[in-house]
Amino acid sequence: MDAFFASVAVRDTPGLRGRPVIVGGGDRGVVLSATYEARAFGVRSAMPMAQARRMCPAAVVVPADHGRYREASSAIMGVFRDLTPLVAPISLDEAFLDVAGARRLFGGPVDIARAIRARIAAEQGLTCSIGVAPSMFVAKIASTRCKPDGLSVVRPEEVLAFLHPLPTAALWGVGPRTEETLTRLGLRTIGDIARTPADTLRRALGAGAADHLIALAHGRDDRRVDPDRTEVSIGAEETFPTDLAEPEPLARELLRLCTRVAGRLRGRGEVARNISIKVRYADFTTVTRARTLREPTDVTWLVYRAARELFDELWGTQRPRVRLVGVRASGLSAAARAGRQLTFDEQPARWADVDRATDGAHRRFGDGSVRPASLLASPSKRRTVMIVRP
Repeated sequence: MDAFFASVAVRDTPGLRGRPVIVGGGDRGVVLSATYEARAFGVRSAMPMAQARRMCPAAVVVPADHGRYREASSAIMGVFRDLTPLVAPISLDEAFLDVAGARRLFGGPVDIARAIRARIAAEQGLTCSIGVAPSMFVAKIASTRCKPDGLSVVRPEEVLAFLHPLPTAALWGVGPRTEETLTRLGLRTIGDIARTPADTLRRALGAGAADHLIALAHGRDDRRVDPDRTEVSIGAEETFPTDLAEPEPLARELLRLCTRVAGRLRGRGEVARNISIKVRYADFTTVTRARTLREPTDVTWLVYRAARELFDELWGTQRPRVRLVGVRASGLSAAARAGRQLTFDEQPARWADVDRATDGAHRRFGDGSVRPASLLASPSKRRTVMIVRP
């Protein structure tokens, strides 16, 4: 979808049409979405709101309305599923579709893409950009490069000619550090990577990363659209009203986020194998760290322990001021299918009992009715407290 959150806001408030619109919070928040009129001033997603306001002082700032976004997303995904059951959403506003089996009923891929765009425009009053290609990777890039409100078709015989002039940053897996390494090697385009000996890339990037980029640079992506994998991660983050520099309040906020993430995992009947954290400092420098667990889990204490260890390693002795902290769980699988290995030091089964009791209390008495003692309100606001020791 094109500038999804902002486009929904404009659709629901026609007086905003044609004006620069930013979806976000106060000056300490970040931009969630911006219309293309605002982007013309340099405003982009994840930019600090204070900076966005300076760059586009005439912008209309509207708060996020996640209920409306979910409603529109559900209708849009319904349009997709009317055409093919092989739909894999990767966010509220983006999905992969495998339309190979739909051609007999609805025509070729380009015809199907045009039908999707027409229905979304007619039924939702929104625009989208679609990439049609023989692989998920190429389709994703094609959709990005025809925004806004575009349709891009890359046929099998055109894949390499389409990919090779593009910058290396267009490849999945090329972040700022990898891009710096590739630039030092004199590699600036995807075609440069395709023409570089594999051993050279493996020495610079490691075998796994190098082989991944080599395959993509040659247009090879064997993944299939998996309709059962609708969300690849579950996360939560918090921007603080004032920057924090002491470990205790940061640890409490980290626990609060882990509690939310683990609760969502249990609510979805899933467990996670990977835990990552995001820390944004006062100067907006953002750092992430990740860890793979020995066994997948939905237990709050195990999620928190992993996140806290990552944070402690990152925190060190410098104690810079922190603006935002986030926690994310990925590598998801169904809890019923995940094997669990009990260990003497973790006692996850007993912590899981605590989580089940907490979830039951939340269902009966509301969110926040039971919580870790460190997350309780000030003494004057505390109510009855139940302490559970597994």
